[in-house]
This record gives sequence, C-alpha cells and structure tokens, in this order.
Amino acid sequence: MKWILNEEEPIYIQIARAIEDEILQEGFLEETQIPSTNELSRIYQINPATVLKGINLLVERHILYKKRGIGMFISTGAVSAIKETRKESFKQVVITNLLEEAKKLGISKKDLIEMIEMSKEEL
Repeated sequence: MKWILNEEEPIYIQIARAIEDEILQEGFLEETQIPSTNELSRIYQINPATVLKGINLLVERHILYKKRGIGMFISTGAVSAIKETRKESFKQVVITNLLEEAKKLGISKKDLIEMIEMSKEEL
C-alpha cells in the first residue's frame, strides 16, 4: 500500500481513499478481509483511532462491513460504488474546472478535445 500524507485534507479521509484505491486496483477483492485497524495503523504509521475513523467512513458508505469478532470485509459491489462516487466527483470538480478555465482562455471544444487526446497519448 502506497500512501503519502498531504496537509490539504483530514488524514482519516486519506486513509479511506487509500483503502478505496487498493480495492480499485484489486489489492483488496470484494468479500475479502482487509488488514486490521492495528495493522493499518502500523503500515501508515498513524494512530489506530484515525484509521478506525477512515474505516467507519467506508462502512457508512457500504464499501466495508464488519463480521463481528472477525474483522472488516469488502462489500459486494464496492468497486462499482467507488467508481460511481469518484466519477461524479470527477465530473463536479475536475471537468467543471477544466471547462471554466478553457472558457476563460478561449479554448474551443475541438481544441480542448485535441489537447485531451494528445495528453492521453503522452501517458
């Protein structure tokens, strides 16, 4: 699990996103157990209470569920739920900002599409 702490958002949200990233990259599969709170706190070198707060955020969103006495597991449908949430966020934040900036700079739809296609090829 790779994770770099940033100062722009709460750590528990970053933990939740890191777990989501592992799910999306198939590091954690649906209906499998994730590492314990203590294991995650050792991996990320942060307080177990902070890890638990991130996990609870994912429980509230039905990405994770608890098997009493066993641990936390990834819900069936977690991958599609994460993708849908992130697509909506991408649209609301990234695309909106992109279009606003393109409008300010007078970039046409055609030019914008070409720029995106060229950038995609470079990746």
